[in-house]
Amino acid sequence: MKKVLFISNGHGEDLNGSLIAEALKKIDPNLIIDTFPIVGQGKSYLNKGFNVVAPILTMPSGGMFYLNPRNFVKDLWAGLLGLTFKQILTLFKLRKNYDIFVAIGDIVPLLFCFLIRKKFFIFLVAYSSYYEGKLGLPLFSRFFLNSSLCLGVFTKDNFTAQDLQKQGIKRVSCYGYPIMDALKINSNKMGFNVQSQTLNDDSNPSMIALLPGSRVPEAVNNLQLQIQVCERLVHLSSKPWRFCGALVTDIIYSDVAKIAKDLGWNFYFSNDFKKSKKNNYISLKEKPEKLILTKNINEQNVTIELFYNSFAEILISSDLILGMAGTAIEQGVGLGKPVVQIIGGGPQFTYRFAEAQMRYLGLNIRTVTEFRDLDLMFSQGAREIMEIMEDSQYLADCRENGLERIGSAGASRAIAHSIISTIRD
Repeated sequence: MKKVLFISNGHGEDLNGSLIAEALKKIDPNLIIDTFPIVGQGKSYLNKGFNVVAPILTMPSGGMFYLNPRNFVKDLWAGLLGLTFKQILTLFKLRKNYDIFVAIGDIVPLLFCFLIRKKFFIFLVAYSSYYEGKLGLPLFSRFFLNSSLCLGVFTKDNFTAQDLQKQGIKRVSCYGYPIMDALKINSNKMGFNVQSQTLNDDSNPSMIALLPGSRVPEAVNNLQLQIQVCERLVHLSSKPWRFCGALVTDIIYSDVAKIAKDLGWNFYFSNDFKKSKKNNYISLKEKPEKLILTKNINEQNVTIELFYNSFAEILISSDLILGMAGTAIEQGVGLGKPVVQIIGGGPQFTYRFAEAQMRYLGLNIRTVTEFRDLDLMFSQGAREIMEIMEDSQYLADCRENGLERIGSAGASRAIAHSIISTIRD
């Protein structure tokens, strides 16, 4: 009976790891799989029932300290060095308990695996040659990846795999990007399954998906900015629009109520709902179906619907994404959606992050460059949306580019099969 430990360093990395681990378990139910998230709480693993064996502590930057030196200082003050030491010490104590290690991320889990001198696979989800045309590997990475301990290197796109092969990395391959497996497949629409009917709308206006991100309080601030882009869009355009936002449960109803009050929107719940008495928090069992904002703009009654558990449905049903996120934007591009990005206050969604995302994801992404003058940013964002929705050739190009950059579903199982076959050999 084989025991496997997944090591990942980020929220998107945890998602990829959980999908591969789930696929491994389906192929071989006898495998014992534990997880070691270096950043955050490992929610993706926990949601799929995998055991977390790492010391965990949420950092102020959410793992994005490299985007701003000040965030790194905040993380240090919050105990980053102590946490890293505990994690390395824990790995050394646990290393004899596992036969195989699977690293998901960048140089950090790669270094962890090499330090404990155990055989490992690595999925380099943090890297792509699309960023610069050629992947500049961090110091010593090539030595680690070609060592006898490394059983296989996976990349998320073929372009990066080919680049690494040219650079002399021996055991590199690409089976696709597992994040697309988080969206359930059906042939009804874009190859994916829309599970509920909550978004049906016979009037069929163009639908804008609002993706403010997953880290609070940043996501709350992002949502407030996105709502103002929606307002400006209604002011500038005579077309009908539908606005649907995908919220994480950490964004509580009182956060949305405050935004509504500050911006002059009416706010209410879509169904009968009693507020939690403890900290105004909406738990999984007691949250409302959705939150609704309404406002009269240009003699139109405009509605913004905010859902808690309809992310995939919103993504699939949308015509365009107004996004300030990482992995969620990548999934949208994989579906062939055009994306308009505006810049927030960070720590994740800064101009540096958005610009890198444009280089990686290509023509699907348009980023509003004006972010110091908010009023101008809202107008530019609205005009970008209007221009995109009138350009049928650009929309077709987005669908083609998304398939090339991100790919379709099935990567989790393919990677899992590769791991299983190597273990059995």
